[in-house]
Amino acid sequence: MQQLSSLDAAFLYLDAPNSPMHVGGVQIYDQSNSPGGIVRFKDILKFYEDRLHLARCFRQKLVRVPFNMDHPYWVEDEHFNIEFHIRHIALPKPGDWRQLCIQIARLHARALDMSRPLWEVYVIEGLDSIDGLPPNCFAVYTKVHHAAIDGVSGAELTAAVHDMSPDAPPPVPASEWEPERNPTSVELITRAHLNNIRYPFNFARVMAQTAPQLTRAALGVTTRKLRPVRVPGNVPRTRFNELLSPNRVVDGVTFTLDEIKEVKNAVEGATVNDVVMAVCGGALRNYLNSKHDLPEESLIAMAPVSVRKESERGDAGNQISMVTTPLFTDEDDPVERLKAIHGGMRESKELNKAVGARWMTDYTQFIPSTTFAMAARLYTQLGLGSTLSPIANCVVTNVPGPQVPLYSMGARLVRTHGLAPVFDGMGLNIAVFSYHGTLTISFVSCREMMPDPGFFSECIQKSFEELRDAVLAQPKPKKAATRKAAKRKAKSKPKPKKKPASRKPPASTEV
Repeated sequence: MQQLSSLDAAFLYLDAPNSPMHVGGVQIYDQSNSPGGIVRFKDILKFYEDRLHLARCFRQKLVRVPFNMDHPYWVEDEHFNIEFHIRHIALPKPGDWRQLCIQIARLHARALDMSRPLWEVYVIEGLDSIDGLPPNCFAVYTKVHHAAIDGVSGAELTAAVHDMSPDAPPPVPASEWEPERNPTSVELITRAHLNNIRYPFNFARVMAQTAPQLTRAALGVTTRKLRPVRVPGNVPRTRFNELLSPNRVVDGVTFTLDEIKEVKNAVEGATVNDVVMAVCGGALRNYLNSKHDLPEESLIAMAPVSVRKESERGDAGNQISMVTTPLFTDEDDPVERLKAIHGGMRESKELNKAVGARWMTDYTQFIPSTTFAMAARLYTQLGLGSTLSPIANCVVTNVPGPQVPLYSMGARLVRTHGLAPVFDGMGLNIAVFSYHGTLTISFVSCREMMPDPGFFSECIQKSFEELRDAVLAQPKPKKAATRKAAKRKAKSKPKPKKKPASRKPPASTEV
C-alpha cells in the first residue's frame, strides 16, 4: 500500500464530470511485421498480461481515507480483470483521420471507473484511408489518470509495452504478484493521525532545505540579475479560459524532426522546444485572429518541467514543476517571435533553476487533504474558472521520445500522439511528442471553445510554414568565432622579411 503525494492527489481532487483528469496517447501500428501479417485481439490481451509487472499503475486501485482526512492510497487490486481494461472497436468506412479523431475525442471525454485501476486501452481497427500511413494499420488509444503518471512516467509506461524487435520475448517478473486486501476505515484513520503528527517535523526539514534557494532567488530578482518573465496579472482572458462543457475535440499535425531542426539550426541558440513554442504561438495568433478574438497582450503558456531525479526513474506519480512563458502572439514577425520565445524560455529556466524546481512539489505535500479537496470542489462547483484571473492561457507540454523504431504486439509503431486533460479556466492543452524522426503536435480542447479543430490544425501547419520560410529566407551570418579566429591567426603570423630588389625579371607564373 502506497500513499499518493499531494500533487498526485490534486489531480484526483480536480476530477469533475466535465473535466476528467486523465492523460492519453494514440499509437498507430503497422501489423505487416507481425506473424501472418495480422494481430489478433487475444494476442493483444496476452501481450499486456505478460507485461503487467512492468508498471505499477496497471493493477493498483485507489482507496480513499474517510472524510478526506488524508490523501488516498494505492493498493494492489485483488479483483483485477484485464479484459475490463482492454477493449476492441472499429471505425466505419472509410476509416479516415477525421473519424479517428472524433472517436478518440469521445473516448477521451469519458471518465475512468474510480473503483478499478485507473487506465483503459482501446484497440481501434479500420484505419483504411489515412494519408501517410501504410495499409493494414490499427490504433491503440490509452488513457491513464493523471494521479498515476506524469509525462516522464507516461513515457516509461509506453516503454513497458514496447520492444526493440517484433519477436522479443516477454520479460520475466522478479517475483510473483500478490494482491492486497482493502484496508479498513479504522486503519486508514489511524494512518492519517500518524501522518498529521509527522507534518510539522517534515515541514521544518523542507523549510531548511529550500530557504537558501528562495533567498537567493529573491535577491536575484531584487538586483535584476533574475527577472520574472511575466506576472499572472498580465495574462489576458481568451475563449480558452472559460468553463468547459463535457465534450472534447482532438486533432494533431505530424512533422519530420529534420525540418524542425532545420529551423532551429538557422537561429543561433534556438532549441527544438523554442521552435515548437513559436509554432504554437503563431497558430494561436492565426486562429484567434480569424475569430476576431486576438488580445493585444501576448498569450501565456504553462509548460510542465520534470523534476524527477535519476533515483526516482521507474516511480509512478507526478514529479513536475511549472514554468510560464509568453508565446508572443502580439508579434507579427515569426522570426522575431522565435527569438523572443528563446529569450523568454531562457529567463524562465534561469529563475526556475535559482528557486529550485522541486520547491512546489515539496511544499504542496503540507496542504491539508481536506483543504485541497474542498478547494477543488469549490473551484468547479462555483465556476471560478470563468471569474478568477487565469494564470496561463494554455498548456504546452513537450515529451521527447525514442529515436529508434519500437514494436508492440509484434507490430511496428509508426506514429504516436500525446493527449492531456483540460479543466475549467484552461481549455486548451497542446502535447508535443517526438519519435523515430517525427514530431507530432496534438491538442485537446472543449468543443464549444473550438468547434473547428481541423482549422486549428491548419493554423499549426501554416504557422510552421511561415516560420520556416521566413527563417530560411534570411541571409546566413558569418560565425563570429570564425572571424575572431582569422584575426588571431593574422596577428600571430610573422611578417615576412623584405628581400633586396632583384635585378632579374620575375619568373612566369603561367602554366
